Amino acid sequence: MSEVSSTQEFQYSSPRHQAETAISGMWLFLATEMLFFGPLFLAWIYSRHWNQQGFDAGARQTEVIVGTVNTVVLVTSSLIYSMGVTFIEGGGTRRLIQCCIGAWLLGLMFLLLKFGIEWRHDFERRLFPGSDFAIDGPLRDGARLFFVFYFLGTAVHGLHMLVGLILVGWIILRARRNEFSSSYYTPVIAVGLYWSFVDMVWIILYPLIYLVGRGA
Repeated sequence: MSEVSSTQEFQYSSPRHQAETAISGMWLFLATEMLFFGPLFLAWIYSRHWNQQGFDAGARQTEVIVGTVNTVVLVTSSLIYSMGVTFIEGGGTRRLIQCCIGAWLLGLMFLLLKFGIEWRHDFERRLFPGSDFAIDGPLRDGARLFFVFYFLGTAVHGLHMLVGLILVGWIILRARRNEFSSSYYTPVIAVGLYWSFVDMVWIILYPLIYLVGRGA
């Protein structure tokens, strides 16, 4: 990292040390996040191994078109944010703001599609794993367990998305105050790492929800 900070804190030996510490801290935080999501994914895969037909019955009830559109939306948002990082490396604050606004709007679109449309349809079709769960018969228990993982996984991911929107909004506000330049943009990189992490979590959730076993 070639940037230097214009706001060095006293506990760091140099601006470079401060920037590298901030980025390393974000990587450490993301590593702890994987300690949460990793067991969730492993439990999902393990449970499906013992309830394959029930999980497949549940997966066939998901809205693959909405999920696919959301995947494209989220990947595009990460691409746009990455472009903003490239722009600020060259001092393009205005372009950074534009890219962050685009990423923020796409993130909001993801949440509206997921929770405003897809979740609403799921509840209307009685797919929430409660007492009046819509799927009956011998596959009921496996399908209910699938939707337990479905709602848990998407809710936690949605919460991380909401945090990401707040962070991207924070970057926009700071950029509008001209707090970033080609010599200082550490927060932009740190938030970009978090935004990309949320993207990667969804890329794992997408096949688990919509693709695995759908053709069975």
